[in-house]
Amino acid sequence: MGDIKVTIIDREGVAHELDAPTDMNMNIMELCKAYELPVEGTCGGMAMCASCQCYLESDTDLPEQSDDELDMLDQAFFVEDNSRLGCQIKITEDIDGIVLRLAPESEV
Repeated sequence: MGDIKVTIIDREGVAHELDAPTDMNMNIMELCKAYELPVEGTCGGMAMCASCQCYLESDTDLPEQSDDELDMLDQAFFVEDNSRLGCQIKITEDIDGIVLRLAPESEV
């Protein structure tokens, strides 16, 4: 096991190519926070707040969305067909090269 490459496009349109460890049971929200990208993750990764919403910009195959993720996205702002919650995307070798764009901040 080693690191994979994850590209996160921030809210200003700047792409950040990040090294993501596959051996730490991390998710995209935690990776963004580790690199100090502007992701809140208010609920701590429980799919209960949508503050880590992002858009899948690459053709990466991801696991089906859980009912919890779908329910949370139903209540979120700026939802698109390619919306996902970063906390629900596990860092595995299967997502090497994934490109995600951070969703705009919700209007609280």
